[in-house]
Amino acid sequence: MNPIVTVQDAVTAFADFMEPTDAELNAIQREMPVILADVELLDAHIVTLDRIPSELDNRRIRRARRRALAARLALLNQTDGASVPGGAA
Repeated sequence: MNPIVTVQDAVTAFADFMEPTDAELNAIQREMPVILADVELLDAHIVTLDRIPSELDNRRIRRARRRALAARLALLNQTDGASVPGGAA
């Protein structure tokens, strides 16, 4: 008898343990401002890929970079008081 692995994979692909946990979803939600700021920065860089950046492009990149750094700083300040898993100090 040969086991049918593809059927087993199809059945377990949608098992409950494969879904993100509430903690993972909350972490994604907490990091969403950083993700969106990084997307904005990437968009600013993508615009300049096929041409020489103008002064307006440079300002847009600098502004997006500052927003991304500010979002990262805000995330770090939010989690500063949180406990670190694993007992790290």
